Amino acid sequence: LEASRLVVDERPTGECGRPRKAYQPLTKGVTDNLNCPLKNEMNKLNSYNISSSIKWYRGCDPIEDGTGSYEYWGTRLKITSVDLQHKGTYTCTLTFTLGGIKGSVSETISAEVKGDYSLVPQVHEPSNDVIKAQSGYNFSKRCLVFVPGVGKPFVDIYWLDKDGFFETNTSHRILSHHLLTVSSDCPRQFTWLIFSELREKDFYVNYTCRAYSDRGFPERYFSLQPADPSGIAIGSVLGGMMVLFIITVTLYYLFKIEIVLWFRRAFPVFYKNKDLDGKLYDAYVAYPQPCDLGFSKDVETFALQTLPHVLERACDYKLFIAGRDCLPGQAMVDSVEENIQASRRVLLLYTASSFTTKRHTSSTSSNNNNISKSGECDDESQRNASDSFSITSSDVGDKICKDTRQQLECVAAMHRVLIEGSLKVVLVELEEITPAQLALFPESVRHLRKKQGAVCWWKNQRTRERWKTCMSGADAEKTGTDSQLSTSLSPSSRFWKELRYHMPVRGKRVVYPETIAFL
Repeated sequence: LEASRLVVDERPTGECGRPRKAYQPLTKGVTDNLNCPLKNEMNKLNSYNISSSIKWYRGCDPIEDGTGSYEYWGTRLKITSVDLQHKGTYTCTLTFTLGGIKGSVSETISAEVKGDYSLVPQVHEPSNDVIKAQSGYNFSKRCLVFVPGVGKPFVDIYWLDKDGFFETNTSHRILSHHLLTVSSDCPRQFTWLIFSELREKDFYVNYTCRAYSDRGFPERYFSLQPADPSGIAIGSVLGGMMVLFIITVTLYYLFKIEIVLWFRRAFPVFYKNKDLDGKLYDAYVAYPQPCDLGFSKDVETFALQTLPHVLERACDYKLFIAGRDCLPGQAMVDSVEENIQASRRVLLLYTASSFTTKRHTSSTSSNNNNISKSGECDDESQRNASDSFSITSSDVGDKICKDTRQQLECVAAMHRVLIEGSLKVVLVELEEITPAQLALFPESVRHLRKKQGAVCWWKNQRTRERWKTCMSGADAEKTGTDSQLSTSLSPSSRFWKELRYHMPVRGKRVVYPETIAFL
């Protein structure tokens, strides 16, 4: 004989439901649900094709489907926007008919509302992708899990492959390292999968990151594939070419003038022979004449001695210099016009006072811009022509010629540069110009100076002064003036290199065969 023991729990007075209750928490502020403990019984009835139904009660009151915040959802009771008022006892009653007899069975749930909660974890990384890596190198991959909710999330994160979970032991070649970051607005957890050295057997394997929580077990994976050697080689070549390009551009920017001058000298065959363009001079030198504004002996010495010494003697250029190459008796306007037309460049020499002193316009300048041609090029003709110019005095004993040669040269040159575009003017700055002095320059000169810059002689002089300062007194006396002159007149100095850079290119000249002629 077999004996069975039946235990009957008495229901407390005034309560509905069963004495023994199952505990289930509800999360405050979200939509949550209660699971009826009779799910297994209902599935068994369904397996015998026995119809059944579930009815929910809160305390002793029945809950109608779809009323208030309650909704029947299979074997679950869905509660929208859980609040503290939803705390209490809930009973689910399973009703069925068996053999013509109607029966029922019930279970009671004690529901508690919790303020702290966490929802289903969200695995952001990895993203079910394929990653290429190189064998023999170390590798690491992060598993990033976001846990929506309030308070500290109860989530465990593990890395696993087909053989199982990875250990956190640092002595292993492949290990898992866990980091936890919790904040009120963004609760996250990190777990790194670290390979100290990749091997062939590590490729083509799915590495899965899985998050374990009471809300579910979301997971994502990644797999490794060996990197394409050709891709690495191409990347290395492109990277090397980019570095080489940057170095080349930097060197060209720093040594642009030296590179261009060397190329002209080494490969003259790539340049046209300028002797065949019909021009007589490589450059027209315009500088303040004795009656011009800004005239000084230093400027005259530079124009008549220094420039020819370097550009003509050392560099084989042909210059037209007013006061040296003028034809006797030629009108000033004709001389300026014809010789600028016959020149490939115009070297405009100026000082700080060349354009800053108050000018006086000629009487002919206000008459339809017709400039008097009675001025002569040589000194004697200029004295004769001075009768046809009005001479005014701004200070006692200070006489300034109107329509001076430099004004004509500047106007003619700027017209060809800015209007016609048929000539190139090289600005040669003999003195340092302050912003206040520059503001008084003609607008055309200021525009050209801003656009292409100026070749500054005063920088060359400043460099020489620094060099002289670095020398001892005995060395300075020993070297004397010769070393100073050799430094300033050397074609390899910075000033002369920059000036030669702006000068016409000396292309390969045509060599004609020698012939013997009998006179």
